[in-house]
Amino acid sequence: MESKSPNPLLTYKGGSKMPQKIKRGSASAQLHGSLRDRIIQLELEPGQNLSRGEIAAEYGVSQTPVRDALLKLEEEGLIDTFPQSKTEVSKINIEHALETQFLRLSLELEITRRLAKAHDPALIAPAQSILAQQKAAMTANDLAAFSRLDRDFHLSLFEAGGVSDLYGVVHARSGHIDRLRKLNLPDPGKLASILDCHTRLLDAIRAGDTAETEKVVREHLSGTLAKINDIRERHQDFF
Repeated sequence: MESKSPNPLLTYKGGSKMPQKIKRGSASAQLHGSLRDRIIQLELEPGQNLSRGEIAAEYGVSQTPVRDALLKLEEEGLIDTFPQSKTEVSKINIEHALETQFLRLSLELEITRRLAKAHDPALIAPAQSILAQQKAAMTANDLAAFSRLDRDFHLSLFEAGGVSDLYGVVHARSGHIDRLRKLNLPDPGKLASILDCHTRLLDAIRAGDTAETEKVVREHLSGTLAKINDIRERHQDFF
C-alpha cells in the first residue's frame, strides 16, 4: 500500500524542506558531506532506504556524484548496499564503535601527554576558546552547536599536537560511535559531564600533569560507551 506521507529523505525532521542544491566544486564530496552529516544527526535513520534517483533530484545533480558519495559512505560503514535490491542507512555497529574508540583513545592519550610535557599554554589557547563557546551552547541548550564545538575541541588538540591529519582518519571511522553520542547527548547531565572533562583536561595539560591527562582522557572517551546497554534498550530499532 502506498504511503501519502512526505518522503523523509527530502525533508528535515519536522517536515521543513531542506536546502538541496549543490554549489560549485566537487559535487560528490559535497554530497557525501551532506548525507554523512544527516546520517550522523539521525535525520536519516538506521534502516532507512536511500534512492539514488531521489537523492539526485533533491540535490540537483546527476546520478554519478550520487553513486560516488554512496560508495564512500559504504566504505565508512554508514550505508549497506544490497545489489539489485536496495541501499539503506546501516544500523549502528557497536563492535565498530568500540574499535574506533580504541583508536581514538590511543591517539588522544599520546597527544595530551605530548601537550602536557610541552608546557606551552599557547598550544591549547584554541581549545580554551572553544570550551568557552561550548559553555555558552550548553547554557542555550543548543545541542547542535555543542556537538559541533565538541568536534572542534578535539580537532584543536590534534592540531596542537602536530598530527591534524590523523583526526581525518578517526573522523572517517567515527560514524557509528558518533551516532551513539547523538543518542546519548540529550541525556541529563551529559553536557555538564563533557564540559567538566574538557575543563579538567586543559587544567592538567597546563599543569604538565601527564598522569591526570591520562585519567581524564580515559574517563571522557569511555562515557558514551559505558551507556551502550541503556542506549540500545531505548533505541532498539537502530541496532
